[in-house]
Amino acid sequence: MTGEAMIRTVLGDIDPAELGVTNAHDHLFFASKLLPGQELDDPAAAATELNRFQAAGGAALVQWTPHGLGRRMDDLARLSRETGVHLVGATGLHRAEHYAPAALSRVVDDLARVFVEDLTTDTAPRAGLIKVAGAFHTIDAHARLTMTAAAVAHQETGAPIAVHLELGTAALETVELLCDELDVSPEKVILGHLNRNPDPRTQRQIAETGVFLGFDGPSRANHATDWRLFDGLEALVEAGHGGQLLLGGDTTTAAARHQPGASYLLTTLAPGLTRRLGGDVVTAALVANPARAFATSRLG
Repeated sequence: MTGEAMIRTVLGDIDPAELGVTNAHDHLFFASKLLPGQELDDPAAAATELNRFQAAGGAALVQWTPHGLGRRMDDLARLSRETGVHLVGATGLHRAEHYAPAALSRVVDDLARVFVEDLTTDTAPRAGLIKVAGAFHTIDAHARLTMTAAAVAHQETGAPIAVHLELGTAALETVELLCDELDVSPEKVILGHLNRNPDPRTQRQIAETGVFLGFDGPSRANHATDWRLFDGLEALVEAGHGGQLLLGGDTTTAAARHQPGASYLLTTLAPGLTRRLGGDVVTAALVANPARAFATSRLG
């Protein structure tokens, strides 16, 4: 399917209108040397989590686990087939700290090729987005390398680029690199973790660039970021940026799966946001916005 808008799921390409209620950033599988003993690597536990999400009204989940961190694409395809939930997988690379040096060195010499192959391989399942990561308050050498490769792969395939912002920082620097220097259209860039740096002035500046705005991992009740989330989203909606908002769970550890898991997005956060912002805004963030954010017309 090329030449018309579509979303590449692990089971194949679908019309964006088919995506439905979407968790725009989460992980059914994730394993990093930075989180020993907290791996998400149990297919049965992933199935339970996905069933809970579906029971809460979820129709699609986008896994941001990139290359080399246990993304388990074959298991994603099986789970999608068994549950009927659309799953989108990722290529890309996370921050260098997540990888053993030997594993990282095997792929960094030709990253763009690695990303393109993950997106266009003749053997399903295929990735549907490119995930990369910035550093804390800066774009370090590794981030510049991976973002440059992501831009090359994007230009070849049209795949959207999703960016982990370390504690929500370096967003404007990321936009400057990807959009201004590397010529990626802002509407093809998704910035994650903006809720982790709840500075309203900065969030407004980021929104004005035209990128999609990811607010994910909302469940840390003891963090100041959570109680500022509603105010921040309300300010962005009032400023006319409701069409750029995306919501996700971002479960990255075995402990977080139970405290409270991906379904929290729909059982708790969405109803609260509906009371505060209105149903139209929340529906857009869960349905219409992800249908545009993860769509492309150029994948081979």
